[in-house]
Amino acid sequence: LPAPGAMAQSSIAGGRITASAGSNLLGQHAVDRNQEATVYVGNLDPQVTEEIVWEVFVQAGPVVNVYMPKDRVSNAHQGYAFVEYRGEEDADYAIKVLNMIKLFGKPIRANKASVDKKSNDVGANLFVGNLDPDMDEKLLYDTFSAFGVVITTPKIMRDPDTGNSRGFGFVSYDSFEASDAAIEAMNGQFLCNRPISVTYAYKKDTNGERHGTPAERLLAANMEKKTTTHRPHTMFAAGPAGAPSGAGPPGMPPPPLVGVAPPGMMGAPPGMMGAPAPPGMMGGPPGMMPPPGMMPPPMGMPPPGMMPPPGMPVPPPPPQ
Repeated sequence: LPAPGAMAQSSIAGGRITASAGSNLLGQHAVDRNQEATVYVGNLDPQVTEEIVWEVFVQAGPVVNVYMPKDRVSNAHQGYAFVEYRGEEDADYAIKVLNMIKLFGKPIRANKASVDKKSNDVGANLFVGNLDPDMDEKLLYDTFSAFGVVITTPKIMRDPDTGNSRGFGFVSYDSFEASDAAIEAMNGQFLCNRPISVTYAYKKDTNGERHGTPAERLLAANMEKKTTTHRPHTMFAAGPAGAPSGAGPPGMPPPPLVGVAPPGMMGAPPGMMGAPAPPGMMGGPPGMMPPPGMMPPPMGMPPPGMMPPPGMPVPPPPPQ
């Protein structure tokens, strides 16, 4: 048995489960993970273990590592885990098919671990009333996520003793455009054979003021302007204005044109542009002597085996 505070690892079907007892600092493990291929799993029930998380998420693709931070004293996990896949495509697929599924009666939250940790709560929070008793968080999420990004797990208020629904819940979006569209489309619509009411929720610690005020919308618009948008790398998509076609990136010389000798080198005579070298003239790279038997003839002499033109003296035979 590992000593208390040590990290227990076990290999299951090529994956690795990191129990991480006594090591709940994410920075110790985030360096080794591929953040783009890692899924954050939240809202986990206390009964959920690393093995259960692995068994669930391996259905979406090959899992490399499961990391579940735990309390140093009680050794109980803190309600979330990280699942690393081999590729980013597997992580994206896992988020699509496993987000909001129930483990021990609680809907889990699955999203990319590489997203910004700052809060996206701009105040676009909705109150959904007259819910059917059989309505659960998964169905509420599936219904309202059609209008925009739902930033937190939809909450259905339940009786603390029985766990039965109290008939209303809350949904939060990352923008007022999404919440406005949800109110316009869903208010008064039938869900599980009951007409639901969808309005902006009341703010906490206020005297009857609802979300969606002009001040909140202005703050949300300013936050959106400050948010950096991640764009694809487009350096090589097109050259700068006025640059010839085929120009390289800034700071690099353009490629030589076909048929034009580089600067500082003698070009071919007119009419010979692009023509192959005559026999006996196939030399090596600049600064290297050609192999024996491939020496070019002296200046003004024809290649071996060819008769000189009229008026040119016949060269003497080579010495034996």
